[in-house]
Amino acid sequence: MASERKFVAENVRRVLLKEYLMKEVSRAGFGGLDIQRTPMGTRVILTTERPGLVIGRRGQTIKNLTLVIEEKYGFGNPQIEVQEVENASLNAQIMAEKLAFSLERGWHFRRAGHSTVRRVMDAGARGCHVIIAGKLTGQRHRTEKFKEGYIKFCGEPRTLFVEKGYAIAKLKMGVIGVTVEIMRPDSKLPADTAIISKTEAAAKLPDIFGSVAPAEAPVVEDVGAETKEVN
Repeated sequence: MASERKFVAENVRRVLLKEYLMKEVSRAGFGGLDIQRTPMGTRVILTTERPGLVIGRRGQTIKNLTLVIEEKYGFGNPQIEVQEVENASLNAQIMAEKLAFSLERGWHFRRAGHSTVRRVMDAGARGCHVIIAGKLTGQRHRTEKFKEGYIKFCGEPRTLFVEKGYAIAKLKMGVIGVTVEIMRPDSKLPADTAIISKTEAAAKLPDIFGSVAPAEAPVVEDVGAETKEVN
């Protein structure tokens, strides 16, 4: 049981670190976190929309984060690497936080949900699924969903191609949970097929199609049809 407890404690520590960094770099647009073990220590890859706010003036902010990660969360010799998001509209976590912020500013949930889906699809995504849950219009809990394009809910395509982001909007009525799922533009579904010519197949797979001689077209004799006159 010692090994199982060790794995559970390690995952709990990573989740707590992710929650702390999400809160600390919320102004910079938290886009994701990746923790890697290296022989020199721990490598923390932080993806944000505005890396300059994370690094800080003369690197003071990132130094403070490194100190907290080492002393409070127990990661040995942490090295923080800050990366910029290529396209914020295709990052599920950033879009979930923007949607939650829009709700806190007073946007109607339908307007905010449709606007988020439209922005994600205009960026080139294959599909977008937005779920807003909480006290939206009354005292009872409701769940509203906005969907466009292709979204996989199970299987290997979901694990490989669907990114999920979650954020919370704090309103007077209560807490509203926001979930954004995005299917990336480079997603290739099992049903996506393309028919290519024999020349293209021979160029891509010369070992298979190079030795196969092209089939000769059958010779068709031109036989004039007999016509009969009908009186």
